[in-house]
Amino acid sequence: MKRLIPILALLALASCAHQVGGTVHPGAPGFLFGLAQGFIAPVAFVVSLFDHDIAVYAVPNNGAFYNFGFVLGIGGFGLGAHQSRR
Repeated sequence: MKRLIPILALLALASCAHQVGGTVHPGAPGFLFGLAQGFIAPVAFVVSLFDHDIAVYAVPNNGAFYNFGFVLGIGGFGLGAHQSRR
């Protein structure tokens, strides 16, 4: 029961999230651009600390397909951190 209350609280807070109007455009960067930006995200983050014209994430984008590509590029659901034991 103690674990259920924080999980329910997080789910309730997550339901308040929404996409800001005007950030999703059909002709904006899509899956492949998101994949490429996911691959270079660590480098882009370091460069963005020194240059304010560089962004890690493209806004506007075309929504779910860009986000999916970005997640796969940055590490793909933990697949990039997998180590095999010998």
